[in-house]
Amino acid sequence: MAGFFNTLDRVKPIYDGVYKFVLFLCKMLLITDILITSMAVAGRFISFIPDPAWSEEVVLTLMSYMAVLSAALAIRRRAHIRMTALDKYFPKRVIVFLDILADIAVLALGIVMIVVGWKYAIQIGSKGAYVSMPSLSRFWMYFPIPLAGVAMVIFELEILYEHLKTLLLKEVE
Repeated sequence: MAGFFNTLDRVKPIYDGVYKFVLFLCKMLLITDILITSMAVAGRFISFIPDPAWSEEVVLTLMSYMAVLSAALAIRRRAHIRMTALDKYFPKRVIVFLDILADIAVLALGIVMIVVGWKYAIQIGSKGAYVSMPSLSRFWMYFPIPLAGVAMVIFELEILYEHLKTLLLKEVE
């Protein structure tokens, strides 16, 4: 059994790479958001700086990407909201079981986000365009949901693997 887990542990660098990529993407989105917002605000008060009509829609779209992708990052760090007030009253095995149950629910949510989010992005998003940028499809407004769903599923699979490894290999008190 330990050999099986040792083999699967070799996949960890892939999870690390996905995490670093999503984190880098969030950082770039934040920097872009700040730059566009700064330009738009400055453009309202300084005559030689342009105030593009598209700035508000682009900033809101980038913020939606950051919101859902950073939530997926929190899953891997186990920084998402959890109720732990009663953990000290339950045996360790019960806590691990409840964590696994919660992780399965989040995994299911990630799958729903992929399926339904992709459906919305394709069906609804492809039928419209941004008001200030008529050549750009609204697909990009709906795309953060399935994208974050993919990241959530990837990170949840890693978390579930760690739980199973803990249950099967280590002595849980």
